[in-house]
Amino acid sequence: MRQRRLFSRRRRGVESLSFGAQELRNPERELQRFRGRLAVAAAFVLVAFAALVGRFVYLQVAKHDHYRTLAETNRIAIVPIAPNRGVITDRNGVVLAQSYSAYTLEIQPSRTKNVDATIDALAGIVEVTARDRKRFRKLMEESKNFESLPIRTRLSDEEVARFAANRYRFPGVEIKARLFRHYPFGEVASHAIGYISRIHDRDLSRIAAWDETADYKGTDTIGKVGVELSYERELHGTTGVEEVEVDAAGRAVRTLSRTSPVPGNNLRLSIDIALQAAAEAAFGMRRGALVAIEPATGDVLAFVSKPGYDPNLFVDGIDPTSWQELNESPDKPLLNRPMRGAYPPGSTIKPFLALGALASGRRAPTQAYADPGFFQLPGSSHRFRDDKKGGHGMVDLTRAIVVSCDTYFYLLANETDIDDTHRFMSTLGFGKPTGFDIEGELPGILPSRDWKRQRFAGKQYREEHRKWYLGDSISAGIGQCYTAFTPAQLAHAIATIANDGVAFKPHLVKSIEDARTREVRVLEREPAYALNVKREHLDVIRNALVQVNREGTSATAFKGAGYVSGGKTGTAQVFSLKGEEYREHKVDERLRDHAWYVAYAPADKPAIALAVLVENGGFGAQAAAPIARQVFDYYLLGLKAAGPAPLFGGPTPDAEDASD
Repeated sequence: MRQRRLFSRRRRGVESLSFGAQELRNPERELQRFRGRLAVAAAFVLVAFAALVGRFVYLQVAKHDHYRTLAETNRIAIVPIAPNRGVITDRNGVVLAQSYSAYTLEIQPSRTKNVDATIDALAGIVEVTARDRKRFRKLMEESKNFESLPIRTRLSDEEVARFAANRYRFPGVEIKARLFRHYPFGEVASHAIGYISRIHDRDLSRIAAWDETADYKGTDTIGKVGVELSYERELHGTTGVEEVEVDAAGRAVRTLSRTSPVPGNNLRLSIDIALQAAAEAAFGMRRGALVAIEPATGDVLAFVSKPGYDPNLFVDGIDPTSWQELNESPDKPLLNRPMRGAYPPGSTIKPFLALGALASGRRAPTQAYADPGFFQLPGSSHRFRDDKKGGHGMVDLTRAIVVSCDTYFYLLANETDIDDTHRFMSTLGFGKPTGFDIEGELPGILPSRDWKRQRFAGKQYREEHRKWYLGDSISAGIGQCYTAFTPAQLAHAIATIANDGVAFKPHLVKSIEDARTREVRVLEREPAYALNVKREHLDVIRNALVQVNREGTSATAFKGAGYVSGGKTGTAQVFSLKGEEYREHKVDERLRDHAWYVAYAPADKPAIALAVLVENGGFGAQAAAPIARQVFDYYLLGLKAAGPAPLFGGPTPDAEDASD
């Protein structure tokens, strides 16, 4: 039984092996399976091939124009060509600013692994100074990483050749030809001409507002101040375009087409640069300002702000050391004093107040008053002192101007409402910009009741601070208190008096020459307004101003002049001595009084009118009037001074009334 069961199991195992072997060797089934797999693979290959063909057709046919444009873009570079900036000349054609081309060595930080190491290596080929390194660092802080920045400018031909031989060692470094601005007279007239410097974010906003962003592609600089800023759109020109074929490394192979740039228009200024240089030389090392105007046209003949600065420092980016020296100097060389310096006018205000008194009928020319040497407020023990102890005796309007009698004008201020004074003085251009054709002019301060309320409107002030007092009017009557005018305003006002009451807006640009057609467009100036005063009243004031230079406060400065002129000195207090006597040599230099002088010449037919300010110069007759004398002598007689204008000594006992 056991043997039978064992035999049965062995038989079933043999049959099973026979059946499996028979299945593995079934060729029909294997062939069917192979054909199925082959069909799937063939279908996949066909689909993939169809996708490739479709993609090929899409790229080569449907997107042909697009990819051809991209290919051309890789092969062809569109290079903007910066236009040549317009030339600036003085009224006689002397060049004050012009552009020239020079080579620069530039680094693109984004393509340079180690900027410092690269600069060190470059220093072995071309000279790289510490100033160059500081300027480059400053430019890197102000610029975007992908911009190309100059490490050296104005390379010589030899330096260009040395770098060209080693160019392969410096990826991201290249030689470029750029336009540079040059100011041949340096500091002379720097605040009038201004300067150009690299474009910053606020400049981009201005360019966008002009809708001229495309026109500034390829241009790195823009006008920052002065004429360079205000006439930027005239001076800049139109950017050109060049199509250049480049290789795989981005190097130019050949030029395919070129649209030349259009240079900027040329400006002719009203300034006489020889007169400007003479005026600046007359100041010497003194701080101050001078504005000289042609009364009949408003042409600005000289525009002095001392000290000045060299605009060439800014052209390719000023280095931090030079910038710090200019920005932190106590002499403030970057301050445009004629337009942005507001100073108490002192006694230079008196002729204008006197004209207002004549126009309003508050004073008659021959009406005289006794001057005891002081003015005392009614009901008060406080006295406003005159400059001369014991007073000037009986003084009428003319003599009050000639000897600069404070008491006369104290009395006038006591009788005149400050708002009436404000209204008349505003017609002469005080308390508002005169209309100069360059930006940045401040309005100065012409006080009134409303002005004081606004000035002291803050919560930190009490009501008594906002109230206008009679004492305020008395101080304002001699150009002190809150009153502050710019030299430009005083020059404009005295020019208006000299021109029979007809005012022109002062301007620096006389004509514009079109760069393409060479057509000259003269900027005709119409009178801005005429004073509503009688001719005889103007004659009274002008006669008094002539007497000032003959026998009054500025007689010493104009002794022996070959012409007749009219003028008025002024001394403006900077520091209150609280009743003590002013002694110049005992006061710190920067706390001394400012010296003023306004004048015009010749008296019968004025060709020039000016305002002179010498900061902390002391008496106007001593410090400011001699400068005006040198300017008049040069402009009217061609006389050149040997040096700075002299500082005259103090008044002698018999001429004590000749200082104000």
